[in-house]
Amino acid sequence: MTYKTLTAASLTALMLGSGLAQADTWRYAFEEAMEEVQGKFAQKFKEEVEANSDHEVQLFPFGTLGESADIMEQAQSGILQFVDQSPGFTGALIPEAQVFFVPYLLPADQDQLFAFFRESKAINELFPPLYAEQGLELLTMFPEGEVMMTTTGPVTDPASLNEVKFRVMTNPLLVESYQAFGATPTPLPWGEVYGALQTGIIQGQENPAFFIESTKMYEVTDHITRAGHNNFTTAVMANQEFFEGLPDEDKQVVQNAIDVAFDYILEYQDGLTEESLAKIQEAKPDMTITTLTEEQRAPFKATAESVEAEFLNIGGEQAQAILDQMKADVDAASGGAGDDMAAEGEAAEGDDMAAEGEAAEGEEATMDEEPMEGDEAADAEAAPASN
Repeated sequence: MTYKTLTAASLTALMLGSGLAQADTWRYAFEEAMEEVQGKFAQKFKEEVEANSDHEVQLFPFGTLGESADIMEQAQSGILQFVDQSPGFTGALIPEAQVFFVPYLLPADQDQLFAFFRESKAINELFPPLYAEQGLELLTMFPEGEVMMTTTGPVTDPASLNEVKFRVMTNPLLVESYQAFGATPTPLPWGEVYGALQTGIIQGQENPAFFIESTKMYEVTDHITRAGHNNFTTAVMANQEFFEGLPDEDKQVVQNAIDVAFDYILEYQDGLTEESLAKIQEAKPDMTITTLTEEQRAPFKATAESVEAEFLNIGGEQAQAILDQMKADVDAASGGAGDDMAAEGEAAEGDDMAAEGEAAEGEEATMDEEPMEGDEAADAEAAPASN
């Protein structure tokens, strides 16, 4: 059965099922596998809703209902009640959402990053009306982890990316960002990335460490580079008509579940990057992992201004307001994150992780390649289009 046939069959089953389902059955699709970050968030949301109401939440991981464009259409039409999708794809609907691809905009420090996502006025006040214009209720945004480059050759500066065909999502600002880095951006559907790296059609891609590990991208690349340029962001949305039609008590159930899942997913990510890199190291000892020094990052950071200018050009009517507010939110998080997290007893853990990160700068680790076969190859192709 082809992927297209499988998608059509799955969608048909969903539509038939939706006609038979009780009013208390809510459907939620996301762009990753069940045991990846979006899947963990969705499972906690489901757990909270079902524990505090009579409603049932059905979860649909990536591949069961199509790719990112498919599940967004289903959410907008009301077939799905909830959807989790990266701004990398919603940027086609909401140009301002592309701001998350301006390099070196988000805080690199984990405590400050989490504080930003908790308190950001841009996320909590400016973005919801933009999503509403597309028939979507923005419930939350959350980070998924530091974005890293995986390439067939070493990367130490923008010149290292010269003529490197680098897979990116179909997002204009991400294309602009990698052009500024010196690469040749090559948009590809996620299901084609492993094979394209294996055959040399492309020579690089980017994703958080947990995703590189779970999809085995390290098997077809030789270098992981931590340039510190971004953190992968995703957004959870509801069909607006569905959400507005809920009684107040059900709206509160949804919001409470979102809040619990948000706190859970931030805690879940504590140490996840290093754990994922360790698994890669164990699986492939000859894999080189390099954390760029601040001096090495400087020429990459110098490209941010040109990418910002392009964002203002293509980012929609509120691009300037969004960018300005994002920067103000980052500044606020940088000033208050330490006190906030200390109050929660987490500051010491943050310091430990920061110390480990500094110790890793300039160091290289290596890892054993095991060829992907059978079910593993199928799992990689069925991995999230969101990334």
